[in-house]
Amino acid sequence: MAERVEAWWARRQFSRGTDVPYPVGTYREAWAPYPMLIRQYHPDLNAGITLTQIPPAADVLLLWQCEAGHLFAATPSEQRARPGAQRRRSAWCPECAGLAQPPRVRPAGQPARAKRAKPTRPLCEKTPAVPVGEPFRSECAPKPASAVEAKLRTDLFARLGVTPGFNAVRVSRPFFGHVEVWPDILLPELRIAIEYDSTGRFGLEHVGAREDSDRRKDSLLRTAGWEVVRIRTGKLEKLGPHDLQVSAMGRRGLERLLDALRDIRGPLLVDAYLR
Repeated sequence: MAERVEAWWARRQFSRGTDVPYPVGTYREAWAPYPMLIRQYHPDLNAGITLTQIPPAADVLLLWQCEAGHLFAATPSEQRARPGAQRRRSAWCPECAGLAQPPRVRPAGQPARAKRAKPTRPLCEKTPAVPVGEPFRSECAPKPASAVEAKLRTDLFARLGVTPGFNAVRVSRPFFGHVEVWPDILLPELRIAIEYDSTGRFGLEHVGAREDSDRRKDSLLRTAGWEVVRIRTGKLEKLGPHDLQVSAMGRRGLERLLDALRDIRGPLLVDAYLR
């Protein structure tokens, strides 16, 4: 059971035999991908203990304060897992989330409806009947999410003479109602998918449950015979062996990406496509 931060800290002091069991900054890198949580956490509300002194997996109740002023207690794991289907700033605060989607009030005397089983999402029928691992042009693929991603695509295809235009790969298992996934960039001749990841405007992208989706997507691609390179910005941690952590995607970042492609497929194959 989660305990209050004061009791948790005192127990850590006793077990480690020191007044400061975790020095300031110990977990700075682990919390860096969560800028919204950094803003919500205040040491003066938590016995003077900074967020960088608290392990992200610690079973401890912390006091948080959202931008609207709501105070609420939650463990680090609960807070890190809050991003879900909704892309709203209110997702980081349970009270704000409740106000954004208030529960329906049943009129007096009206009987409660029996709960119905959640229907299974039918598979999209627009996916063409191509073999697993085959790239194709999908009607369902979302548009590019950012100008940075679009520029990266332009710069990369200017350097590599591979086939452009594909935006989906057929996979063996359903992924959000489709048997296809939509990487940001596909290099079909190299069988490599490239993803550009940032935390987004409200720090909701590619963290919490969304990180789990990224891992599932990468697993499906690898099972289908593709390799994945994720370009991780905003202090996001690497998910795979070939991922790159960058502060900004410029000329140096593009060269690092080309080196990562060489590490995966070998310089002879990759350099054969260089323009």
